[in-house]
Amino acid sequence: MKILKFGGTSVGSPERMKKLVSLINGPESKIVVLSAMSGTTNSLVEIAACLTQGDKAGAKQKTSALEEKYKAVVAALFTGEAFLKRGYELIRNHFEYLHAFQLDAFSAREEKAILAQGELLSTALVHYHLEEIGVKSVLLPALQFMRIDENEEPDLKYIEEHLTAELKKHPVVPIYITQGYICRNAFGETDNLQRGGSDYTATLIGAAIRAEEIQIWTDIDGMHNNDPRVVDKTHPVTELSFDEAAELAYFGAKILHPTCVLPAQLRNIPVRLLNTMQPEAKGTLISSKHSGAEFTAVAAKDDITAIKIKSGRMLLAYGFLRSVFEVFERYKTPIDMITTSEVAVSLTIDNTRNLEQILKDLRPIASVEVESGLTIVCVVGDFTAEKEGAAFRILQCLKEIPVRMISYGGSANNVSILVKTEHKKKALQSLNTGLFKN
Repeated sequence: MKILKFGGTSVGSPERMKKLVSLINGPESKIVVLSAMSGTTNSLVEIAACLTQGDKAGAKQKTSALEEKYKAVVAALFTGEAFLKRGYELIRNHFEYLHAFQLDAFSAREEKAILAQGELLSTALVHYHLEEIGVKSVLLPALQFMRIDENEEPDLKYIEEHLTAELKKHPVVPIYITQGYICRNAFGETDNLQRGGSDYTATLIGAAIRAEEIQIWTDIDGMHNNDPRVVDKTHPVTELSFDEAAELAYFGAKILHPTCVLPAQLRNIPVRLLNTMQPEAKGTLISSKHSGAEFTAVAAKDDITAIKIKSGRMLLAYGFLRSVFEVFERYKTPIDMITTSEVAVSLTIDNTRNLEQILKDLRPIASVEVESGLTIVCVVGDFTAEKEGAAFRILQCLKEIPVRMISYGGSANNVSILVKTEHKKKALQSLNTGLFKN
């Protein structure tokens, strides 16, 4: 069985939904994971924000506007009277549910239930469309088998057991359709896997059933060797290892969510990145096989903050770094890059929500300097210890760019360089020219 995940743009209109049929219809059994229609999650976030602020009139206006959009989708998607009636009834039920939140006090927990409506709607609409044109499919409710634990991490054992039970209810079906992104938490409440979670859903399902392959369908033809929004003459990378893909996803390659690589890697299930607009394109295959290229790709991650922590107590002292890291652990703030010297440690974070508290806890043990407006440029390739000249070539490309930090040696696949965001474009272009034959 294969897993096919389609993002918001792939189901972003009635025309796109109809086009989807040619990609998923066929005799081989598959689970199709769908995101909400493009724009829907943002609209639901706005509705929830209005309710949180007590702006019931704003919530009502935004909910009604979204409802009209979905009524137009139903009118364009279905042709027969029976399915038009089912479609409008679906819309009415979901939006009566959304309007009901305007009647009572609104809590943060209810926001997750609101956000889940986008995926519930898109999957039902595609399922109904397949039924109308005579293609057999089954709707698998993700809330029946997708669960996160008390630490908000996927409970793979639970997912495996409950998904297997759901599939056994419908043993001979070519197309199973389910929702990406949404799940239940350890208390049974509606929750989600955070933004980008539909990719995560697909790889978790693939790992749970030990799928033959996981396909992530988007609107671009695979992962590129550089950011095509910034650099001319980029090209798709045909093969990546799991480690290479994880580095690129974490450090800015938007096509793939960083969390989604690990479940597939744990079960050694290949992940293929494909383009719904150009389905014949080869795309990118992610597997345990290394690409073999000295330099595979470059990615960039913005909104980085650097923290320099300096203390004479660090000299010849053990335990100092532990006390530093404990501060970041206390506030659940991951560290991206780190470099050390005899009396100082510099590190970067991308989550500044608890920055003031972190700085307050660090200042009793060290002097602290903070710099924002930075970008991590990540070069991915084969940087095993025996390789010669890779670092030289990278730094040669950046000889005219002020470099704030370098991280090299922590991974055999990644060299990370910290620069000011104003130098990002020049850095990406210089690396593209110096490292790749275009």
